[in-house]
This record gives sequence, C-alpha cells and structure tokens, in this order.
Amino acid sequence: MLIDVSVLPIFLLTVLLAGLVVTLLVLGNVFSPRRKTPVKSMPYESGMDPVHDTRRRFDVRFYLVAIAFLVFDVELLFLYPWAISVRGLPRSAPVTVTAAETATDEAAVVSQTGGDVTKTTESNDGASPTWVRPPYLASGGLVFGVLLVLGYVYDWRRGVFQWR
Repeated sequence: MLIDVSVLPIFLLTVLLAGLVVTLLVLGNVFSPRRKTPVKSMPYESGMDPVHDTRRRFDVRFYLVAIAFLVFDVELLFLYPWAISVRGLPRSAPVTVTAAETATDEAAVVSQTGGDVTKTTESNDGASPTWVRPPYLASGGLVFGVLLVLGYVYDWRRGVFQWR
C-alpha cells in the first residue's frame, strides 16, 4: 500500500488534532474538581429557572434582536452562491479589434488558459479577438451589499441594537 506524499501533511494534521483533543479531554476529566450540588444537577434553561408556567412572556427586545440577527445572517445564504457563481465566470469577455485600431498589422491576441495569461502575435487580416474585463461583473453583489448596509443603518437609527 503506497501513500501519496501530497496527502501526508493533511493526515498528520488530523492525527495530531485527534491526539490533542483526546489528551485535553482526559486531562480535564482527571484534574477537574467534582462537587455535586443541587444547582449543578438542574437543567440549564438560558439562565432562567426551569420551573415556571409554560406560557411565560418574553420581552419584545428579544424578538427584535433575533429578527435582526436572522436578517443579517440569512444574507450569507444569498451572498455565498452569488460569490461562487461569479468565481466560475470568465474574468474577461471577448471583443474584436480591427487592423485599423492596432498600431501595426500584427495584433496581440491574449488568451486565458487556466488562469495564465499568454500573449501571442498573429497576422491580422481584419479582426482578431482580444480580451477585456467586463465592468458589470460585481454589480449584483455591490447592489446587494449597499442594500444590506442601508438596512443596517435603518435598524441602527431606529434603535433596534440598543438594549433599553
């Protein structure tokens, strides 16, 4: 059985992390104090006494903070797929350049292959493709980010983030 050398650092990191986790758990279990009290055996319910009426009222501030958190957290669900799709798009768009637009009869053709930009020279008999960067590539994310910042500023000015 042969092990690929490129996988060896990942394997070693995984083994070291697993060893560290086991070591820290054993050390914590061996050296931690053990004092049983009635308070420690009670279930923890967000700092509130677990024995009360089930129809207990919560302050509206909790709901406002929860909704603001969800709004600004769910934006990642929209932003992440957009970023992945933009990453898959080509970084430039083809445009034709005529011989009259170039300084000489030979036009430089820039081709992208695997992220490497190579420049070749060919005879130009009228038009040859060249590559330019599209200006609208990040416009969707920019509009989304501006709307998100506007929503954040609106919430801030309304006092949603202040605990009164």
